[in-house]
Amino acid sequence: MGSGTDPTTSHFDYPLAFSRNIGWVTDAEQQKLRRARVAIAGLGGVGGAHLLALARLGIGAFNLAEGDVFEVANFNRQVGATANTVGRRKLDVMAEMARDINPELDLRLFPDGVTRDNVAAFLEDADIYVDGLDFFAFAARGLVFEACASRGVPAVTVAPLGMGAALLTFLPGGMTFEEYFRWKGCSEDEMALRFLVGLSPAMLQRGYLADPRAVDLRAGRGPSTTMACQLCAGIAATEALKILLGRGRVIAAPRAMQFDAYRCKVAYTWRPWGNGNPLQRLAMAVARRVLRRRSGA
Repeated sequence: MGSGTDPTTSHFDYPLAFSRNIGWVTDAEQQKLRRARVAIAGLGGVGGAHLLALARLGIGAFNLAEGDVFEVANFNRQVGATANTVGRRKLDVMAEMARDINPELDLRLFPDGVTRDNVAAFLEDADIYVDGLDFFAFAARGLVFEACASRGVPAVTVAPLGMGAALLTFLPGGMTFEEYFRWKGCSEDEMALRFLVGLSPAMLQRGYLADPRAVDLRAGRGPSTTMACQLCAGIAATEALKILLGRGRVIAAPRAMQFDAYRCKVAYTWRPWGNGNPLQRLAMAVARRVLRRRSGA
């Protein structure tokens, strides 16, 4: 784990670098963003895009957790994945990219990802958590969201689905991640199904899946697009701005929003009791039948 600032560019000027934000935020609000600390776990598809969007917003400090390396299979969607970064640690690459935007960044790095042993340190001083974990990182995601709830840290997740994004936020004192998704006692197969249906009750992405064989929740595999990841970053950064500055409507659980660029549609949903809601239970039952039919079970 490392920390500190590394002002390697002598001509860097924070007020000038982020001056074009002014108008949508005030000078005082920009300084508030400069003093804010955002925790991000996972720096792949959405996490890397989240980091760069928030760095360009002028956020001054980050706690970053990631234990993976870049591979060729990441090229289609991960902002740090290039021919020059294959085999390199995602954490190192993304920290460098963020510091190229703001050399004054205060970064605390967690190269082992988020674990039960370091989750408290990972969330220390964080004003907000932005979720960048892989869809199938069930144990880590449950751990982080539970810690956010107990520490009173707002937590934002924006999932890349098809060519769109699904937003779900958990605020201190409100519905928790576990109360919404109801993962306790579930198998990983069931967690995957509940996470998918819970994130996108409207399932806007379902109608244009070109090859259903690419989706295999049991094997931990699914298709992805760069468009979805970029949309997620814009939405997550906007939600973070609203929460950090205390202005604007925040859509918090059990309310959710999904925007799909392919279908040019937006859907707002309200699911009291989360996945315990009768509509959600029906949607999950249908999804189970579809998955069983595809797997031949």
